[in-house]
Amino acid sequence: MRIMSILTAILVAALLYFVVMDRDRLLQFARDMAPAALTAEPDTADSAAPVADLTPEAEDAAPLPDGAVRVMAQRSVAQVVDSAVILRGETQAIRQVEVRAETSGKVVSEPLRRGAVVEAGQLLCEIDPGTRDVALQEAIARLAEASSRLPEAAARRAEAEAQIPAAKAVILEAEAAVPAAEAQLAEARAGIPAAEARLAEAQSRVPEAEARLIEAKAKVPEAEARLAESEARIPEAAARLKEAEARVPEAEARLAEAEARVPEAEARLAEAEARVPEAAARLKEAEAAVPAARASLIEAEARIPEAVARVLEAEARVREADINLRASQELARDGFAAQTRLAASEATFEAAKAQVQTAQLGLKSAAAGIEAARSRLQGALAGVETAKTQVAAAKTTVQAARSGISNAAAGVTTARTQIENARAGIATAQSGIINAEAGVKSARSQVESAKAGIQAAESQIQNARAGVQTAESQVQGAIAVVASALSRIEGSKAAVISAKSQLEGALAGVQSAKTGEESARSAIQSAQASVAVAEKEIERLKIHAPFSGLLETDTAELGALMQPGAACATVIQLNPMTIIGYVPENTVSRVEVGARAGARLTNGNEVLGQVTFVSRSADPTTRTFAVELTVDNAEFKIRDGETAEIAIEAEGARAHLLSASTLTLNDEGKLGVRAVAEADAVKWFNVSILRDSREGVWVTGLPDTVDVITVGQEFVTTGVIVVPSFEDVIQ
Repeated sequence: MRIMSILTAILVAALLYFVVMDRDRLLQFARDMAPAALTAEPDTADSAAPVADLTPEAEDAAPLPDGAVRVMAQRSVAQVVDSAVILRGETQAIRQVEVRAETSGKVVSEPLRRGAVVEAGQLLCEIDPGTRDVALQEAIARLAEASSRLPEAAARRAEAEAQIPAAKAVILEAEAAVPAAEAQLAEARAGIPAAEARLAEAQSRVPEAEARLIEAKAKVPEAEARLAESEARIPEAAARLKEAEARVPEAEARLAEAEARVPEAEARLAEAEARVPEAAARLKEAEAAVPAARASLIEAEARIPEAVARVLEAEARVREADINLRASQELARDGFAAQTRLAASEATFEAAKAQVQTAQLGLKSAAAGIEAARSRLQGALAGVETAKTQVAAAKTTVQAARSGISNAAAGVTTARTQIENARAGIATAQSGIINAEAGVKSARSQVESAKAGIQAAESQIQNARAGVQTAESQVQGAIAVVASALSRIEGSKAAVISAKSQLEGALAGVQSAKTGEESARSAIQSAQASVAVAEKEIERLKIHAPFSGLLETDTAELGALMQPGAACATVIQLNPMTIIGYVPENTVSRVEVGARAGARLTNGNEVLGQVTFVSRSADPTTRTFAVELTVDNAEFKIRDGETAEIAIEAEGARAHLLSASTLTLNDEGKLGVRAVAEADAVKWFNVSILRDSREGVWVTGLPDTVDVITVGQEFVTTGVIVVPSFEDVIQ
């Protein structure tokens, strides 16, 4: 028995070698030996048994044409296949989200266990607020403080604007005093020639001294009136001096207030600058997470070629097992192989199929790893953008603080300008007092001069020199009047300049008040931004479920430290459930969105639904199109990832039911069958698999009636003459 098994194995190995490696030589040998086999003696028929076994024994005695080959054929008639498109797929949750934290802190909420049902908006994780409430209250206090400064700045602006009309009125008053002083100057200058004429007259006409005595007595009241007028101007100048001195403390108080704001603004600047490194550190932390996420993505993408290689290797093993199984079936049918060998070949074929499915699952797992790595990379990039926003906000706060310092410095400058203007007003008032006192002295000098003239006239002007001296004294008095008038003009012009300086100071005060008001408004906006940031940070402390579903993982444990981007929980929505399948490109045109469909799960349950999505882009590897079905899963009986057999309602098609062993590949790698055409010549037909079943494979691309070669198709090519033996006739 062992010898027979060894001989059988040797014959099978030799046959497989010739069939696989030396196919052309075997065909040529079969053509050469076919006529001889018909005419051979019975003792030589046994030597040609291996070759004759490949052809039907019922036709051994019939003569063959020259170069013809015997084959087995089956006549197939096209049938209308039912309307369903059959494909395999798997169940998939309609939604699955990994909820992540947007801030850092410890978890203070009790964890929810996986499998729990959650509603949309339900609290999943709550993070300890820490000092965030204090930061919010501080921001609110700053907002209130900034808001309280706005009315004060507006009041200062109104006060500064109210001072402008008064300053303009003072300018008009001072400018109106200038023409009066110029008129007095003209009058005083006009008196000088008269005094000189009087001197000449005194020198030439001494006897007229008595007349001059009367004239001198007449001038006494005029000189006394001027003296009274000059004395009356002294209190007015003194009042202006007091008013200017009263403005100095007010200006100094504003200076002290402006200088007091400078340290506060500098403190805010220091606080804002202290926040910049913290924001920059968060940015560096977020940027440091990006390379790790990219490395994970590269690692996941690197697994794809390995998974594809495993799929190709498994498919190659399937083909090898298929060849071995066919050979074992042929040998077993002819009695050259034991049933155990056939069973082993079938087991190897099924194991190879299982390896293909395992490799495909590994390929899908690698693709899922790529998606997860991409999600992590996107989360890291989002963290970088958030950190950049915080850095920009900190820099904006620094700019606002620096603007506050500039505004405070401008207030100090304005206050100092007001003090200088007040001091200039004091100097002007003091100059007016001096001018008034000079006028009093001049008026008194005129009175004394007039009295001296009277005394000289009363003494009867004993000599001409006394009269000349008196006249000269009058000339000097007239010159003094001119000087007094000039002093008044200069005083009026100085008053105009002082009033204009006050107007400029008032305008500067208005500008400073406007700057202070704008600074207050900027502080309010900055405080409002700080309040919004603090409120958003507090809002991020509570993580809620984005939709209703089930917890696929436990929520974060109580006391766990959460970082931005850390996972809180995974929520999965199973109702409705999506079933995803992949339809070949030759069948995708029969599937439409909205078509009724059903699926049979691995546990035998059947579900009904409809097609909700048909992909417009084919998978670059398998050249298939994704199809999604939506079915009801209110009781959560369907799980995510179950294998399902899908049937989609579609229009019927005419197809042939053939055995899978009749299918083969041509030299171009296209799937098809070889059939017997006219004149018993072999013809190649490209076919497309419509569906596979237990009875065989439904294919399209053949005529309605065709004679398909079932045995020997691997030993003939297009155009070869064959002698077919039909299986239905043999049976």
